[in-house]
Amino acid sequence: MPKITKKKEKVVTKAKKEKKPVVNSDEVSDEMDAEIEEYKTKDFSTLIAQVETEYNLGWFSHKPKFDEFGVRLKLYNNQKRDKEAVGDPLLFTIHQTVLASLYDDKLNVTFVAREQGDEDVAENDTTLAEYDNGEMEKDELDYAWDWDATFFGTGLVCLMEFDRDRMLPIPELWSRMTTIVDPRATSVNGDLRGRGRARFMGREVRLTKYDMDEAGVYFNYGTLKNETSDLRSFTDEEENLAQEARGMGNVTKFTGLTGDNVDHRVLEWFTVWNGKRCFVTLADNRTKVIRYRELETMDIPIIDRRIYPLPNSFDGISIPDLVEDKQRARAVLQNLGLKGAKANLHPMYLFNTNKIKNRADLNFDYNKFIGVDGEVNGAVAVMPKDQIKQEVSFIMDILDGSAQKATATPDIQQGANSETKRTATELSLQNQKVDTRYSLSAKMFGWSEKRFWRQWHNLYKTHFKDGIDEKIVRVVGALGADYRPFRREDIISKTDLDVSVESRVLSEAKQFNKSRNFEGYLSIIAQDPTANLRYGFKRLGKFKGFKRDEIDLLLPPTIEELRAEDENRNLETDELVEVMPTDDHITHLEIHNKLSDTPAKYAHIEAHKRAMLLARVRPDIIPALPSAQNPTGGDGLDQGSGTRTPINDANISL
Repeated sequence: MPKITKKKEKVVTKAKKEKKPVVNSDEVSDEMDAEIEEYKTKDFSTLIAQVETEYNLGWFSHKPKFDEFGVRLKLYNNQKRDKEAVGDPLLFTIHQTVLASLYDDKLNVTFVAREQGDEDVAENDTTLAEYDNGEMEKDELDYAWDWDATFFGTGLVCLMEFDRDRMLPIPELWSRMTTIVDPRATSVNGDLRGRGRARFMGREVRLTKYDMDEAGVYFNYGTLKNETSDLRSFTDEEENLAQEARGMGNVTKFTGLTGDNVDHRVLEWFTVWNGKRCFVTLADNRTKVIRYRELETMDIPIIDRRIYPLPNSFDGISIPDLVEDKQRARAVLQNLGLKGAKANLHPMYLFNTNKIKNRADLNFDYNKFIGVDGEVNGAVAVMPKDQIKQEVSFIMDILDGSAQKATATPDIQQGANSETKRTATELSLQNQKVDTRYSLSAKMFGWSEKRFWRQWHNLYKTHFKDGIDEKIVRVVGALGADYRPFRREDIISKTDLDVSVESRVLSEAKQFNKSRNFEGYLSIIAQDPTANLRYGFKRLGKFKGFKRDEIDLLLPPTIEELRAEDENRNLETDELVEVMPTDDHITHLEIHNKLSDTPAKYAHIEAHKRAMLLARVRPDIIPALPSAQNPTGGDGLDQGSGTRTPINDANISL
């Protein structure tokens, strides 16, 4: 066989460098300012008219629903009851039980690479998501989000704003009592084809001029009128309910505030105008545009969450839908029983007027003697009255049991002793079925959680500028806290990552099964000398829940892995990288696959493949390749000189 020379075996030329545009942070700010200046003089008259018609349609369709929400809130905190009556806490008890269970079962988010080479980016995004979870105060957001979903049937979170000072997406809960949605919508963004998507939706909020100044995205708001109350304002109604629950008076009509703390009622609205999805804010009773923004897609950046969703329906079934009537009936029965008990303390009497001539003689007094004509027997008798019968208690139990069955919240789940004694087997089976019902709701909450983190990633993809932005993330690892800088290339891949969201309970069970199965399989293939046991040990560590830095401490990188990492850095800058016949080609291929798809990467991988082929056809000129007994493959260094030993003309270079 003729010798393979460098000239004949050269497999790739230098790839052209991609010239990345240099972006300056001041340029980003200038672009935003230029857009705002343009909108100051833009004609929004047709948009204002369109939003007004959409608002009127939404207002009339949602008014009965929001009125019912208000009644249920009073029922929830017993504000609607008469002060002389007692209220039944059935709605509060069951709602809090379900809410506590769902909130305790934390949803774990993991980013998963779609292509080889994106594993590091996926792990970085998972780490960044864990860090941002605390920075966004998502634990508090989740409580409010879950509360709305369980009480109103649907919870709404808007994730549209990005704080460039903190480099952080800013989520915000939209109150279901002030958010108007297209009556024809089945969800915010519909199915995969967009069918059932909301054509429009929005809410009322109150903003001060200081709020608008700080945001830096509003315009033409210097001459806004000082508004008072509005009979059609859902925001005013919600404030009235909140103030009533706190024992305060109605202050929505108060007009005495002056200065910077005067707030203005504005309408924030998503709609489609001139063929584009836009977000517009209107003030002065929806007659003036003070903010306008065009979105990149037709999707609305609002995530909806439901506890008991109904197909082809925007609002799912809520806990008050199932419990409200039971609580009212129980409260009626309880108050009737209370009145009966009070009546028994003040009974009515019958007396014989022929024997007792003076009615005043029957008034109570100590050591009083009453004279009667004739025998004392039969002079006075207690008037018989109906007592509370056993049927009342039976009906109370029926109502309570019906609510418990509908929501899977038995007495034990509520933290109370069950009135019926059950065996340990029955209790275990009951807890298992309760967990099954709750896990269904947790899985459905996972749908919204997945959409939340996809939108979170999209905000970074849109606002994290290449070349200027950097975020320092605190990572707690095996050696303590570490501060890692993340740039755009560290968290954004060429192909969007998959998002996996599972409840903590289900995730731990699944990870345990994967770990057990993989451990058994690894013990079987360990007998194969070609098996990549090192990869298997690392993979098993991930299934066991160990982080990458912990695995690296247990299995430190080999010299071949370190060399391949160095080669990756050189390949990214399009430098000449030689492939030596003595390389551990399998390890190199694994490390090189982490690179983004470029001609230089594929050319270098092809060179490794040809070197492996050369080792098979010319074993006389190639040293022993790596094996299971020698996983590093021999580093090809001459121990005397410390330099790599050349192998004739068999070196394959780029």
